[in-house]
Amino acid sequence: MAEVKVLIEGYAREEDDIIFASSTTVLIKNNGLKIIVDPGTNRKLLLEALKKEGLNPQDIDYIFLSHYHMDHSLLTGIFENAKILYAEDIYSFDGKEEEYESGILGPNIEIIKTPGHNSDCRTLLVKTEQGIIAISEDVFWWYDSKEQKLDRESLIKHEDSYATDKEKLKESRKKVLELADWVIPGHGKMFKVEK
Repeated sequence: MAEVKVLIEGYAREEDDIIFASSTTVLIKNNGLKIIVDPGTNRKLLLEALKKEGLNPQDIDYIFLSHYHMDHSLLTGIFENAKILYAEDIYSFDGKEEEYESGILGPNIEIIKTPGHNSDCRTLLVKTEQGIIAISEDVFWWYDSKEQKLDRESLIKHEDSYATDKEKLKESRKKVLELADWVIPGHGKMFKVEK
């Protein structure tokens, strides 16, 4: 089974007409690999969180980007030894780009398409001792000032002012809620899926 740890709980807030946002950043250990999901924007918090785990950026094998928004991807470049998985491709810091194959992150991780927030959104389904954890980033997310309503209907209908396709987003949310036992959102607290 894989291990999943939230390194940084994502946040999104406005202060004096300035937006402060950084995605939830997750560490996965699976089959000897160390994977970071969405490194976010807060360099200080990220480096401190890695240090607490006894890691530095050079120890990471893969960066998985759930989508291209900068509040999720800005710090990707500090992981110079890692391969970057985004949409259908693997990128390396030597300029190489190639398609990735199913299972690249190990036997306990499945990558699924979850469009709606934008067209390229991906979710990781990770088999753990706690059940299946969906690292769904901005398929679900909240501003810090908003309550996380966790009943199924509220989760599916939750407003996303950045969504590019609201109907596809609703379908992606339904899919994640059917497949997962736990969900890690892009901004907000991890939650248990009520079955």
